[in-house]
Amino acid sequence: MSSTPRHLKHISTSSTREINNEFHNCNSPRTPGFIRQRKRPNDVGGSFNELITETSKLNGNSNLLINDKAKYRSMWIRAYSSLWMLLSLLLLIYLGHLYMWAMVVVIQIFMAHELFNLLRKANTNNQDKRLPKFKFLNWHFFFTAMLYVYGRILSQQLVNTVSSDKFLYRLVSNTIKYQMVICYFLYIAGFVWFILSLRKRYYKYQFGQYAWIHMILIVVFAQSAFTVANIFEGIFWFLFPAGLIAMNDVAAYFFGFFFGRTPLIKLSPKKTWEGFIGASVATMIAAFVFANFLGRFQWLTCPRKDLSTGWLKCDPDPIFKPEYIPLPAFIAQWLPWKDIAVLPVQWHALWMGLFASIIAPFGGFFASGFKRAFKIKDFGDSIPGHGGVTDRMDCQMVMAVFVYIYYQSFIAPHDYSVEMVLGQVLRNLDLEEQHALYSKLGQVLRERHFIQD
Repeated sequence: MSSTPRHLKHISTSSTREINNEFHNCNSPRTPGFIRQRKRPNDVGGSFNELITETSKLNGNSNLLINDKAKYRSMWIRAYSSLWMLLSLLLLIYLGHLYMWAMVVVIQIFMAHELFNLLRKANTNNQDKRLPKFKFLNWHFFFTAMLYVYGRILSQQLVNTVSSDKFLYRLVSNTIKYQMVICYFLYIAGFVWFILSLRKRYYKYQFGQYAWIHMILIVVFAQSAFTVANIFEGIFWFLFPAGLIAMNDVAAYFFGFFFGRTPLIKLSPKKTWEGFIGASVATMIAAFVFANFLGRFQWLTCPRKDLSTGWLKCDPDPIFKPEYIPLPAFIAQWLPWKDIAVLPVQWHALWMGLFASIIAPFGGFFASGFKRAFKIKDFGDSIPGHGGVTDRMDCQMVMAVFVYIYYQSFIAPHDYSVEMVLGQVLRNLDLEEQHALYSKLGQVLRERHFIQD
C-alpha cells in the first residue's frame, strides 16, 4: 500500500521528486551550505509551504497559520493607521471650521495627484515624459475649479469676515461679483493652452488627458464641495456621516474577518454577505446613539457664518433640543426613570445610517471596479494598510452628497435670514441703491406703524 495519502496523488511526480530531494539535502551531512540554499526560489521552504497549502486546500481548510499571521499583521497596521487618522481629525475639529476646510483641500489635492498618476502609470508608451509641461495644464484646470467652487460656496462667509475693513470689503465684494467671469476666462486660457500644446502623434493621449482631468473635476470637486458646505452648516453634518462610514467600514471588516463565508460581489472578493449585513445592523444602532452624543455639543451643531476660528455659541436648532418620551408602564416600573430624552435629529440619523450601510458601500464597489480596470490594488500608498487617500474617500464622497441633499430638503429652514438678505444687498447694490432701499424700507415700516417719525 502506498504511504502517500489519496488526496495528494494529483501532485506531479516531478514535484514529489523535487520535494524528496530537498528533504534529502536537508538531512544530509554533506550539505553544509543548506542555509544559503534556502534563499533560492526552489528551496525546501517554498516547496514545503506549497505542499502544505495544497494539502490544506484539499482538506477544505484555507486558514493556515502562515496566512493567519499575515492577516493579523495587516489588521494591526490598518488599526494603527486608523487611530492616527482619528486623532488628526479630532485635532482639526477642535481647531474649527476653517482648518477642516483646509483638510478637505489637502485631501482633494492628494486625490487629484493619485488620479493623475493613475493614467500615467497605465500609459506604457511614456508619452507624458515627452510632454513634460502637460501636467501643469492639468493642475491649472484643477485650481481654476477650486477657485470657482469655493468662491460660490463660501462667498457669504468671506464677506462677513472682511466687513469691518472698508478696502477689503470692496475688494472682496467686487471679486465675488465678477468671480464667474474670472473663472471662465481662466478656463478659456487653459483651453487655448491645450489647443496650442497639441502635438502630432500625441493627439489621442492629449485628448485622453483632457477628458481625464474633467472626469477628476467631477469626481473630486462636484462631490467634495458638498463636504465643505456641510462643514459650514455645522461640523455635526460633516463629522456624523463621516463617522457612520468609518463605523460601517470597521464593522464590515471585523464581521467579515471573523464570520465571513459568502462572497458579496465579484468586484470586491474580500466583501462578504456576513460582513455587509452585520455592518448594516451595527451602523443603524450606532447612528441612533452617535447622533444623540454629538448633538449635545454646540461647537459641533452651530453653523459658521464667517471664516474666523473663535469658539461658537448659538441657540440650538430645534432638532438638537431634547424631547422626552415616556416609557411604557411595564418598563418604567423596573427603571429609576420614567422617560427618555431623544433628540429629533436621531430620527433623521436613522435614514443616514440606512444610506451609509446600504448605498454608500457601492461607492467602494465602484472604486474597486475602477481599480480592476487599471489592474492596480490601490490608488496609492500614502496611508499604510489603507492604500491611498482616494481609497478612503470613495464612500465618503457618496455620503457627503446625500447628507447635503437630505439636509437642504428636510432639515434646513427655507426662509430668508437677515444675514442672507443683507449680504445680497451689500454685494449687488451700489451706495445709491442701498440708500434708496433704506428709504423705501423706512417708508414701509412707517406705513405699518412699526416705527414713528
